[in-house]
Amino acid sequence: MTAPLPRVVVHDVDQHGVATYARDVADAIADAGFADLSVLRGELASLAAGTPLHLQFTDRLWAGSPEDAATIVTNLSARHPLSVTFHDVPQPSDGERNLPRRLACYRAVAQSAAGVVVNSRHEAELLREHDVRAARVGVIPLPVDLAAGGVTHATDASVGVLGFFYPGKGHDEALRAAAGAGIGSLSILGRASDGHAADLEAFVREAASQGVAVEVTGYLDDGEMLRRCRTTGVPVVAHRHVSASGSLGSWIAAGRRPVASANRYIAEMAALRPGTVTVADPEALTSAVGRAAQHPESTWLSTATVPHGRRDVAVAYLDWWAGLAW
Repeated sequence: MTAPLPRVVVHDVDQHGVATYARDVADAIADAGFADLSVLRGELASLAAGTPLHLQFTDRLWAGSPEDAATIVTNLSARHPLSVTFHDVPQPSDGERNLPRRLACYRAVAQSAAGVVVNSRHEAELLREHDVRAARVGVIPLPVDLAAGGVTHATDASVGVLGFFYPGKGHDEALRAAAGAGIGSLSILGRASDGHAADLEAFVREAASQGVAVEVTGYLDDGEMLRRCRTTGVPVVAHRHVSASGSLGSWIAAGRRPVASANRYIAEMAALRPGTVTVADPEALTSAVGRAAQHPESTWLSTATVPHGRRDVAVAYLDWWAGLAW
């Protein structure tokens, strides 16, 4: 007997990467020829008990605290079999106060699920290193599909960092690299993450003291984000403590080859999609950014396709669900 497909929980939330991804996964499965499996979180109470669900999970999407997020999901698991994809996997950068709280949350959610998906082997290692145990763990990388058409050369000279601004995202490293390479402008393609507006203001002041002007675009819709990805001079990915990076995928989808600080996740993605990222030792980021500015052709992809797109993700999730002991 074929196992039933789970409903994919989506959220009526704007400007949240994990909520967007939940919808993207549901759409990718529908585009692959299957039914629309999506169900709004607010409609879960109307589902029959026992209906399996798949959640895209980060504690900040599901509740205002890790404790409340864990309670919501574990309560949900009492009524529905669950499969869960973890995002923003807890790690030391969460700090002495928040790391234990977030680990307790993720452990509780993992224990309540038939299986847990992560977006990289790096994150699977993070779970293992922090004793977050699940009945089964799978790896399904975030998809990248190249966007069609558009310009193939940058029209400004700035260093660019894509996505929400928050401490640890790599803006400080990008600023040091820009200043050290003599590049006088830095573009933040996005807005401050909730609660970090003051941090962004302080960052802009610090950049000015180093002779670098900062442009903050604010939230960009998909079309404008694509345009700005293609016009930015040097795309940079320099997260200090990355879980998985939608920002990296967005640069690649726009046809760009970003300069990225080496870490376990970046190495994994460089192997998954060869030739799509210039990997730089963190201590050599300034020189790598300088070389990219001098040789702008190096910041563009030389391929018309890249591995592991939306359809691959849809198939991977279907295979994952088929193998679960719901």
